[in-house]
Amino acid sequence: MSDLPRRLTAEALGTTLLLAIVIGSGIMGERLSGGNVAIALLGNTLATGAGLVVLITVFGPLSGAHFNPAVTLAFALRREIGPGVAALYVLAQIAGAILGVFAAHAMFSEPILQVSTKLRDGPAQAFSEFVATFGLLAAILGTLRFRPDFTAVSVGLYITAAYWFTASTSFANPAVTIARGLSDTFAGIAPASAPAFIAAQLIGALAATLFFGWLLRAKSP
Repeated sequence: MSDLPRRLTAEALGTTLLLAIVIGSGIMGERLSGGNVAIALLGNTLATGAGLVVLITVFGPLSGAHFNPAVTLAFALRREIGPGVAALYVLAQIAGAILGVFAAHAMFSEPILQVSTKLRDGPAQAFSEFVATFGLLAAILGTLRFRPDFTAVSVGLYITAAYWFTASTSFANPAVTIARGLSDTFAGIAPASAPAFIAAQLIGALAATLFFGWLLRAKSP
C-alpha cells in the first residue's frame, strides 16, 4: 500500500490531462473549423486518440492508467484491485477530470466555471454509450490478455474509431461525463443528459467484464 499515493496521483494527473485534451481540442477545433462540425470533431478525435496513447504509456506502469471509473469497476470485478482502492481511484479520476476541464477553460480564456447546455438525450445516445464502453473494455481486456505491450495504442485507436461510429461520440467514461457537464463548449454534455450516459457506461462495463471473462479463458495465450 506504500505506493498508493503515487498511484492515486497518477490517476488524478492522467485524467486531468485527458480532459484538458478533450475539452481543449474541442474548443480549438470549433474555433478553427469555420462552423464545419465534422472538421471540429475530427480535430477533437485525433487529439484525444493520440493523447490517450501517450498518457497510458506514461501512467500505465504507475497506476494501470484507468482514468475511468468504468475501467476501475471492471478490474474490481476481476479482483485485480480491492474495493477500497477502487473507490479512491474513482474519486481521484473525478477530481482530476474536473481540474482538467478548468485547465482547458483557462488556456482558452473561457470562464472557468460553466454548466453545459448541450443536450445528448434519447435511447440511441444511451445505447451508443453502452456499445462504446463495451468495446473499450473489449479492447483493454483482449489486448492485456494477448498483446499487453500494445494496450496504449489499442485504446487510442479504439476511441479514435468510436468517436465516429457511435452517435454519442463515445464518452465511455463516467468521470469524463461528469466533467464534461461543467463545460459549455464543443465537447460538453448537459448535466440532465449525464445520468443515462453513466448508467449505460457502467452496464456496458459490467457486461464486457462478464462476457470477456468467459471468452478470453477459452484460448491459451
